[in-house]
Amino acid sequence: MSATLKVTRAAFGIELRRGRFDISVDGTSVGSIDHGATVEAEIAAGRHSLQIRRGRYSSRIAPFEVDDGEVASFLCHGAAVWPRYLASIFKPDLAISLRRAQSADNR
Repeated sequence: MSATLKVTRAAFGIELRRGRFDISVDGTSVGSIDHGATVEAEIAAGRHSLQIRRGRYSSRIAPFEVDDGEVASFLCHGAAVWPRYLASIFKPDLAISLRRAQSADNR
């Protein structure tokens, strides 16, 4: 039983947190993503947690559930506005935005 995790990195305007981001599912690295890229990884069906990191900066942990054959799609990007960028210095999990995409991708 397997499913697919799809992470797309796109932002409107300029990302203030740049560079390659690491993708972790359940605390285990499944790859990395550059600006403007999409990464897919095969994962087991069931409950998982997703986090995107770059050094000490990260997204908040996003719990999700995926069924066999389903695609769980997420969008991420680095902080794009100065207040959020500055706040991430003190609260590193504000540095990267991560949200589940509304998708009809089912394979």
